[in-house]
Amino acid sequence: MPTTMMTQRAGKLIVISGPSGAGKTTLLKRLFEDCPDLRASVSATTRAPRPGEVDGQDYYFLSREEFERRREAGEFLECFEVFSSGTWYGTLESEVAPSLAGGKSIILEIDVKGTMAIHQRYPDAVTIFVHPCSVTDPEQDLAEIERRLRSRGTESEEAIQSRLAVARRELTLSATYQHQVINDDVERAVRQIREIICSPEV
Repeated sequence: MPTTMMTQRAGKLIVISGPSGAGKTTLLKRLFEDCPDLRASVSATTRAPRPGEVDGQDYYFLSREEFERRREAGEFLECFEVFSSGTWYGTLESEVAPSLAGGKSIILEIDVKGTMAIHQRYPDAVTIFVHPCSVTDPEQDLAEIERRLRSRGTESEEAIQSRLAVARRELTLSATYQHQVINDDVERAVRQIREIICSPEV
């Protein structure tokens, strides 16, 4: 009697990017509350843990030597130095491939350079770019980003200017993403992201 083999559908790889100050962390927190089946990829970094951060949960905290060893071994899907600070961040393939093969969707919160690297390995990845207030007016976005960064009260002037310079570059590449989301209302933005990733067409 013939048997029917059922092939498990692979999970979706979802990439979310946006300039510093766009509110990605808030959106993702709400998204994971609404969609508990989604999994967040845990990035690796060479920076030291901040108070309350847990290794393997918030980040994989690696020494520079260990990070470099893994980079040379090809274990990263993407990795880059951030803000010319000497601090590296990266996405380990071991954080992504097993989940996708097991039918689990996984979200990466990475920058534009990282997205380009991911897209080379996973061309079917769903890419979403988060704007703070406008898809069509980058200067309006930049003004709002600056307002949000300054309202935090935690950044030096040098750090703010560095983040704004990076944001300007990222905004010029936002059109390379499949989907654009405006985060001027958290609930509406989360709803839009949920509709994108739950669509049968993606």
